Formats: sequence, structure tokens, C-alpha cells
Amino acid sequence: MNKKKLMISLAICFAAEGLGGLFTAQSVGTWYLTLQKPAFTPPGWLFGPVWTLLYLMMGIALYFIWKRAGSGVEVRSALTLFGLQLFLNVAWSAVFFGRHSPLGGLLIIVALWLTLALTVWRFRQISTLAAGLLLPYLAWTSFAAVLNFAIWHLNS
Repeated sequence: MNKKKLMISLAICFAAEGLGGLFTAQSVGTWYLTLQKPAFTPPGWLFGPVWTLLYLMMGIALYFIWKRAGSGVEVRSALTLFGLQLFLNVAWSAVFFGRHSPLGGLLIIVALWLTLALTVWRFRQISTLAAGLLLPYLAWTSFAAVLNFAIWHLNS
């Protein structure tokens, strides 16, 4: 085990969580409360623990791929896709919460879902464990996309 790569992998993912959290924090207790939300909206307290667990799993998955970094183009493309989906994850928070734009958030979350699905597919070619660690994130992103759509629809 390369502890340094593991720590860096976790730090990258938790830094993305922190950056996204900055956008979320400015609106979750104000603007977000004013939105109409569907009945299936989870309670607010659930989001923090779920996202923390998902970012932990993302960091571990990233580590399993990164430790194979000398393995060629497949690993580089997997890492590139991972970076892109992580960027889109933060961008969603910036647009949905930061810009108060459910429609913009919806467009980004669709791109995020597609990129994440490609990331899982690419990770699976390298490590089934790494791909498996991303499946709960893909499921949550699927749910978040439906929730985002419902919020946009209810408030447009």
C-alpha cells in the first residue's frame, strides 16, 4: 500500500467536497428553503453524511486506479475521466446553489452522470473494486438528477 498516494487521493476528493460545500453553504439555509421540493426530497441532515461517505469511497477508488498509473493509456484515460466528473460535481454545486439555477444544475448533472458512468466503465477495465466503489455515487447522482429535475419543474 502506498499511503502517500492514498492520502493524496482522499485529499483531492475531500477538497472537492469542501469547495462544493462553500457554494452549498451560502444558499442551503436561505434560497434553497424557498424552493418547492417534491415529496421524495430527503431530509437536509442526510446529505452531509451521504456525501462524506461517497467522497471517501471516491478517494479510495481513485487510489486503486492511481496506484496502477504506470499501466498505460487506460489508466490515464480513467484518471482524466475521474478528474472531469469531479470538476462537474463541484460545478453542479456552483451553478445550482451558487448561481441559484436549477436548470443550469440540471444540465450539469446530466453531463456529470454521463461522465461518471464512463468513469465507472473505464475503472472496471482496470479494477472491479474501484468501479464498485463508485456505484453508490452513480446511484446517488441518478437520484440527485431526478430530484434536480423535479425542483426545476416545480419552480419554473
